[in-house]
Amino acid sequence: MGEKHTVRFEPVGIEIEVDEAQTILRAAAEQGVMLMHGCKEGQCASCKSFVLDGDDIELDRYSTFALPDYELEEGYTLLCRAHPFEDLTIELLNYDEDMIRSGLPIQEARAEVVSIDPVTHDLRHLVIRLLEPTELKFFPGQYVDISVPDSSHVRSFSMANTSSREGGRLEFVIKVYPGGVFSEFLDQRLAVGDQLELTGPFGVFTLRDAPDKDLIFLGGGAGMAPILALLRSMAERDLDRPTRFYYGARGKRDLCFTDELEKLAARLPRFEYVPALSEPAPDDDWAGEVGMITDVVSRHEADLSRADAYVCGPPPMVEAAIPLLERLGVPEKRTFYDKFTTTGDAGDPKVLEAELR
Repeated sequence: MGEKHTVRFEPVGIEIEVDEAQTILRAAAEQGVMLMHGCKEGQCASCKSFVLDGDDIELDRYSTFALPDYELEEGYTLLCRAHPFEDLTIELLNYDEDMIRSGLPIQEARAEVVSIDPVTHDLRHLVIRLLEPTELKFFPGQYVDISVPDSSHVRSFSMANTSSREGGRLEFVIKVYPGGVFSEFLDQRLAVGDQLELTGPFGVFTLRDAPDKDLIFLGGGAGMAPILALLRSMAERDLDRPTRFYYGARGKRDLCFTDELEKLAARLPRFEYVPALSEPAPDDDWAGEVGMITDVVSRHEADLSRADAYVCGPPPMVEAAIPLLERLGVPEKRTFYDKFTTTGDAGDPKVLEAELR
């Protein structure tokens, strides 16, 4: 460990101590300060902030798509990559003042694989049981880092369940990619009874308390996991808010958890599930929505000025959804997203490994 320095966040007036060996984001999380972030790999720009005072900062490798050279020169930084070597004052550009002080402690945990079941041709439902500790506190919509056995790699996956209290279980929906460091291991080698090491919780893709707002959920692929957690949480809490969940898939074989979503619709009287297929096969016998999920939202929604929007899935979908939601009236600060960025060589997007959490 190195020397510690004070990092102050404005305009919220919060100070933390950061060891030189830590990133600012990791130190904040360990001290219960929930800063906006996504990938923690320097690729999504969710944690981009501006350095008001101090300049002795070293950055781990990152993508220049997230932080272009001209922004770095102007004083911007990525908190998930930044190591301070002097006291700093940081202006947070993207933050939720209600959320920032509600952080849960990060824990190291060991868990045993309970089941691995296919829910589509390339999505797996992984269930693990916590061994030590036997409970992990997290907010629905958050994620954990899972260490890939026999390697130095770590991958992040969102929980699909709402709590680990019952049997110490955590559920994940993971997409399998050829050559994926974790997903291929999951699909070919991981077995019931094997043990995994994990760290968390992380993430701010959590339901804000705004009973006067409609809810728009927009997801695709493994983005089903955190949105399913939010819907399950709403049902458990008997939250009655107008809610629509738009889920995009290529074909009918890519849809999952349909039965449970129908049951949730019965429990949540103002909830509507709207799946859409972008490339339905001739034998899909599909009578539902067809087209890109953003086009479907455009056809269904006219004014979302009184809505909160939650978007989760692969980067192209998220990047298309955010400006659409803004055009439909969702205030920028009321759009919450979790971009399942690729992992790999953060310095060269052309060689990124195609693996999503």
